[in-house]
Amino acid sequence: MTTYVSGPVTVSVPATSANLGPGFDALGLALGYRDVVTAEVVDRPGVEVTVTGEGAVSVPLDERHLVYRSMCAAFERMGARVPGIRLTCTNVVPHARGLGSSSAAIVAGVSVARGLVGGGSLLVDDDTLFALAAELEGHPDNVAPAMYGGFTVAWREGDRFRATTLAVDPRVQVVVLVPPDGVETSVARGLLPATVSHADAAANAGRAALLVAALGRQPELLLAATEDRLHQDHRETAMPQTLALLRALRADGLPAVVSGAGPTVLVFTDTHDQQAVADRAPAGWRALALPVDRDGARVALPE
Repeated sequence: MTTYVSGPVTVSVPATSANLGPGFDALGLALGYRDVVTAEVVDRPGVEVTVTGEGAVSVPLDERHLVYRSMCAAFERMGARVPGIRLTCTNVVPHARGLGSSSAAIVAGVSVARGLVGGGSLLVDDDTLFALAAELEGHPDNVAPAMYGGFTVAWREGDRFRATTLAVDPRVQVVVLVPPDGVETSVARGLLPATVSHADAAANAGRAALLVAALGRQPELLLAATEDRLHQDHRETAMPQTLALLRALRADGLPAVVSGAGPTVLVFTDTHDQQAVADRAPAGWRALALPVDRDGARVALPE
C-alpha cells in the first residue's frame, strides 16, 4: 500500500537552453533562473492548481496542467495511486521562448511526485526519473540539464533516454535576450528540412565536439564552437528579429545562438562584458544575465 509524506514537498527547477548552436537535440545547459513548485496530498480527490508569474493567465488550472500530468505519470511509474493534490506553481521561466519552460514543468512534476511517496527514491532513481521526463517531453536535450544541472549531453539508446554531465569553465557566463512574443516549439520544428547535406552534418558534428572543449576549458573558442548549419537559419521566417540580432552579435565576435527552438538569443560572455551584451537587447526585449546552474532539480521534503 502506498504511503504519502505528511506536509508539502517543494521542488525548484532551472531554466535551460538546448542545442547551443551545433548540438541540435543533444546539448543543453542549465541556467540560474528557477521555477518553484509545491505539492501536498489532500483528502479530497482531484487537483487544485494555483499559478503565479509566467503563464498565470494562460495555462490550464485543472488536471490538464503539465506539472500535474507529469506527477500522474510518475505516480503510475511508481505503482502508486494518484492522490488528491494541492499544487502551487511560482513561475519565472518565460513560456514559448526557448528556455525550457515545459521541461522545467515536467521535471518538477516527476520530482515532486517522487518526493510525496514514502520511499519514492527507492522506487525510481534519478536516471529512471530522467528517462520518464524525457519520454513525456519527447526529446531529452532540455530535460537533462533541468534534472541534473550544468552542461549535459543527452541521447537515445534503444528505447531509453540517457544523459551525462560535463564540466563548465567557471569563466563562462550567459546573457539571454528574451523577446516579448513567443514561438511555439512545434512551429519552429516544423520549419526544419527533412534532410541536410553531408557537409553541413559533418560541420555541425565538428563544432559540437569543439563546443564541449570550449565550454569545459577553452572559452576563447566559443565563437567558432557555436557555429550552426542545421537549424537556426531555417527558423528565420518564424523569428526574423531573432536571426537579425544573432547575426549582428556574431559579426561583432560574440558567441550568440538561438536558445532552444527560439526566439530567445543566448550569448556566452564573461563577467566583464555582460552589461555590454545586455545593452544590445532590442526595444521591448528583456536581458537576463544568468550564471550556469550546477544543481538541477532541488527537492525539499517536509521536516
